[in-house]
Amino acid sequence: YLETLDPSSNAARFVDSAYGGKERACKVILADFFRSAFDGSGADNFFDAGSCIDGRLTSAWNWCSTIEKKPFFDLFLLAGFVGFNGGPEGFN
Repeated sequence: YLETLDPSSNAARFVDSAYGGKERACKVILADFFRSAFDGSGADNFFDAGSCIDGRLTSAWNWCSTIEKKPFFDLFLLAGFVGFNGGPEGFN
């Protein structure tokens, strides 16, 4: 979505002022995702995490389930995001 913003739009000006531009905004989101979504912290303890794959998938799910608490959630809302439901309905 960010790549399609008209540079003269209010949304583009917001992204520039809040995040330093579209590329920087994308990097902020991706850095947070890759820092948290594959760290194996998806379970309360090692035994509940299951295999490496289970722990990583649970970590990714946890990241997605807390997206509304992330400082960049406004970008998701700006893009029309309404949830991770596995289909095109996630974005309006």
